[in-house]
Amino acid sequence: MVNAHRTNGLRETVESGDVALGVLDSAYSPNLVELYGDLGMDFVWIDLEHGGPSPRDGDALENLLRAAEGTGTELLVRVPAASPSMVRKCLDVGVRNLFISQVEDVEDVERAISAAHFEVGDEPGRRGMANPRASRWGQAEDYAATEDEAVMVGVTIENQAAMDDLDAILDVPELGFVFLGPLDLSVALGHPGEADHPEVEEAVETARSKAVDAGVPVGNLAFGMDDANEKAQNGYQILNVGSTTGAVKAAAQGWLDDADV
Repeated sequence: MVNAHRTNGLRETVESGDVALGVLDSAYSPNLVELYGDLGMDFVWIDLEHGGPSPRDGDALENLLRAAEGTGTELLVRVPAASPSMVRKCLDVGVRNLFISQVEDVEDVERAISAAHFEVGDEPGRRGMANPRASRWGQAEDYAATEDEAVMVGVTIENQAAMDDLDAILDVPELGFVFLGPLDLSVALGHPGEADHPEVEEAVETARSKAVDAGVPVGNLAFGMDDANEKAQNGYQILNVGSTTGAVKAAAQGWLDDADV
């Protein structure tokens, strides 16, 4: 049998009270995931809501996972909905960190958490017992127990319905984190694209303070490293500091700006 006590570096970081820094790989490239891992990123965000492969495309996810696993970084995979079958599919191929988009109430969150675990507290979960890649194809010892210890599932707070049910959401057992979506909240609150609108900032701060008070790790986008440092001082533990397209754009634009031809 294989000793497959799968540790999760991102979960361990936030549970220890430290801050995890990551980057969005908008190219969905195993090579870039590997590069970010070698550079020391704590996680690479793979967004399956707004682009990339289907969340059910096991082959694509496996290749991204192999790149992460070879360099000690973690994938943080966003899926577009609280679909139990989608959650189980991602976890069975080996994803350890999921966050669910567009949740609207505590029932959405409970559905996703239950689908991700064999046990939730003292209650049985709805994770299927099979022999997928996550179990090393059935060779892992104590698969159910070690898998529940390794998996972390969070949700995005990005609409008014989730804000209205936030207290109940934060009470869900095994909720790994909440990720605040200022840009989506700006749309939901009638100020599209205005992340700095006072109403949007108030909603974000309300969600942040409630999560911190509840002991639930909280994540957000960082708009530059000064902003990342400030957010880290204010209790944020999962911070996305940039993207592949943003980095390439800045570098390429710099080359063109410096050209004397």
